[in-house]
Amino acid sequence: MSVRLDVDKDTGVAVVTLDRPEKLNAIDLDTARQLGEVWRGLRYDDGVRAVVLTGAGTRAFSTGIDRDAVVPQPGSPYMQDDPLLTIGPKANDLWKPVVAAVEGMACGGAFYLLGECEFVVAGADAVFFDPHTTYGMVSAYESVLMAQRMPYGEAARMMLMGTAERISARRAHDIGLVSELTDTGAALAAAVACAAVVAGYPPAGVQGTVRALWSATETARTAGFAQAPHLIALGNLPGERQAELFAGRSTSRPRIR
Repeated sequence: MSVRLDVDKDTGVAVVTLDRPEKLNAIDLDTARQLGEVWRGLRYDDGVRAVVLTGAGTRAFSTGIDRDAVVPQPGSPYMQDDPLLTIGPKANDLWKPVVAAVEGMACGGAFYLLGECEFVVAGADAVFFDPHTTYGMVSAYESVLMAQRMPYGEAARMMLMGTAERISARRAHDIGLVSELTDTGAALAAAVACAAVVAGYPPAGVQGTVRALWSATETARTAGFAQAPHLIALGNLPGERQAELFAGRSTSRPRIR
């Protein structure tokens, strides 16, 4: 299993862990399927009242889609399949609060998950970036989600600068993407502590609040997602050219700000 679920029945907190540390917790098709199953299963577990989402190991929360994953696509230009669209809790109709605990890298498709969490706790070594433009791809869904969580200029800079820059945990905290900054390795414990507090409150009020918060940006997000498939179809380079750019990627260290 590439997704691990641990439930503390005493506190009512579940910890969902992306468990592919050897792949930097990249999401392949099987992991995407398992995430959906976990979120849907948690809908029916009334003993779980809050959730923490994290990644195994210290190098990455997640680096997004596994580049080795082969995603079959319909022959029609009017239909596209994106397996990451169904990996988040909200996409699976889970309205229990989810707190993200980030250590190491969080980039690209990881924003499908972070964008559906209530707030983010990060260790001091965490970094955030989006590689899409570097490799000839449109950052569409990720941009829409992050534009809801960051000042526009910060979101635009992260998406457009690609792999040349990474946002440090400190900067992410300063701009509001991260709500709490911890020592390296302490993000999970801090996130669990927050989740335990929330899990101690009456769940109907908590879940209604989660739904209200989500609805505050739902219209803009829905409009953005409606445009995303067309922008991707227009702007993405052919897969072979993307692969060439990835293979020839720079080995220089990115700027961290």
